[in-house]
Amino acid sequence: MSVRVRFAPSPTGFLHIGGLRTALYNYLFAKHHGGECILRIEDTDQTRYVETAEKAIIDMCRWAGFNFDEGPEQGGKYGPYRQSERTELYQTHASILIENGAAYYAFDSADELEKMRERQQKAGLAPKYDRSIMRNQTTLGEEETSRLLAEGEPSAIRLKVPHSGEIRFSDIVRGEVVFAARDIDDQVLLKSDGYPTYHLANVVDDHLMEITHVIRGEEWLPSTPKHCLLYEAFGWEKPKFAHLPLLLNPDKSKMSKRHGDVFVEDFKNKGFFAEALVNFIALCGWNPSSDREIFSMNDLIEHFALEKVNKAGAIFDYKKLEWMNNQYFRSYDPAVLAPELLEVLKNYVYPTVSADYAAQVIKLLRERISFVADIPTFGDYMFVRPVSFDEEYKSKHWKPETHANIAPLVGIFESLSDFSNQSLHDTVHAYTTEKQIALKFIIHPLRLMITGKQVGAGMFETMEVLGKKEVLARMKVFLENNQ
Repeated sequence: MSVRVRFAPSPTGFLHIGGLRTALYNYLFAKHHGGECILRIEDTDQTRYVETAEKAIIDMCRWAGFNFDEGPEQGGKYGPYRQSERTELYQTHASILIENGAAYYAFDSADELEKMRERQQKAGLAPKYDRSIMRNQTTLGEEETSRLLAEGEPSAIRLKVPHSGEIRFSDIVRGEVVFAARDIDDQVLLKSDGYPTYHLANVVDDHLMEITHVIRGEEWLPSTPKHCLLYEAFGWEKPKFAHLPLLLNPDKSKMSKRHGDVFVEDFKNKGFFAEALVNFIALCGWNPSSDREIFSMNDLIEHFALEKVNKAGAIFDYKKLEWMNNQYFRSYDPAVLAPELLEVLKNYVYPTVSADYAAQVIKLLRERISFVADIPTFGDYMFVRPVSFDEEYKSKHWKPETHANIAPLVGIFESLSDFSNQSLHDTVHAYTTEKQIALKFIIHPLRLMITGKQVGAGMFETMEVLGKKEVLARMKVFLENNQ
């Protein structure tokens, strides 16, 4: 049987960065094995449903560079791919479990359940449904159960978990996993409103959609024994499981909105390149067994292996992500990024520049920053003349003799027919040699006059991009105001 995996998010809001990694690992695994990766929308919890979330999830996955083989948009022979459109299937399968004794009807009210939990809490017990004392098919008997159902009494269907024994399953990431049956709750499978819980819908869909590998976050590990019991009750073969490690903050706490960006859209809006983000999260938990860190999507597909995914939580190193973004920034054709910079510049009161000039600025500054969006602030002097100057830098590098050292360069620069980086380099070096002036006593004042800042790209490269006319204009104004 060919590999079939699924990414099955709940449409409750924006796509979490951990969700994107889960989607990515499913996609990489499927493509590595020549299989299929499908999208299934798990929207059975109507209380948390967000109408725009499904599209946002699909858009972010598409932005990240992968499309699904089947899903709500593409369709497919295993559809529908929204669980809210499959409720009859779940109800039918819940009835099968009732018939074979693997599940039972429960008629408890919310108040009765709350009182049960309070009693357990007072007794120091973990909260768990006690089918021996609650109002259910087991305690009421078949006749009373039938009467209540006939009268329309609200009821849920619960999984009948054995009181003893062990539930074992093999996990590709974690090896052999064992749970004691006594620790597992009689999970609600079908709610009184006719909607399934995650557990029933998940198992039914994975089987009917012929999913071969279930790759998901480790938060679902405690649910897996319940799923194993369901597969056994239906007489179905289990898929292979792989539970991925959590993404953690540098302090090893779980990633959450309190600690910064956690949604894919946050990273996109900050200017991270999709390829960089995908490359980075692929390495959050997966070890390719090499020192290499830059992988294209095709490289990831070629090398990815679930067996090399770590058990321990993966640290999400934001600085490492920025470094990786810069690596991609440096590798891109500046002309391709120019439209993005032109769009960003619309948010600033700067003179209009050409796409060619924007590309030159990108090429000039990209080794010193990680985002296109940072260019208008880091390199504001590339678009407008500086109106303020770094005072600390000025006091250090503009001395009483500096004016006399710099002023002759105006005439020298005016005479140049070649205002390229190399020409400027040779001209200034020749001038400092002739005048017996250390190069730093020229370079720093030039940077101050032309950019107003002490940090920036190479001085001669900056001057070349700004152009002869603009450089001379800035020099003359500064010299006039700083005699």
